[in-house]
Amino acid sequence: MTSATTAMTGMLGAVAGVSLLVGGIGIMNIMLVSVTERTREIGIRLAIGAHEKDILIQFLVEATVLSLLGGLLGIALGLGLAGGAASFLAIPFAPSATIILIAVVFSALIGMVFGFFPALRGARLNPIDALRHE
Repeated sequence: MTSATTAMTGMLGAVAGVSLLVGGIGIMNIMLVSVTERTREIGIRLAIGAHEKDILIQFLVEATVLSLLGGLLGIALGLGLAGGAASFLAIPFAPSATIILIAVVFSALIGMVFGFFPALRGARLNPIDALRHE
């Protein structure tokens, strides 16, 4: 029984890891599109005196908020489905606040990690080239 539980836990962890990787790549793609679409805006901000750090922080915050909203939606959906299944099967349902907090923090961390490259790309744009961008 212990070996079966260990194997199932490992497989569930692997599926969760792949899901986080795919979600992180999705966030990175969305942020790369956002940087590309807002190239002129970035160029204007850089031309009037914004520092690279300001642009970097702007896009990191955007990626983190995007990831947090997705994480919170996933947590709410998971809790709702688990509560519904628990009431249907007549088993106790005890969500852990610690696990929920860890999930929220991990969601924000995924947004920061996968949003860093697009934010850095936007921050390193040449203002003159960015202003010429159509």
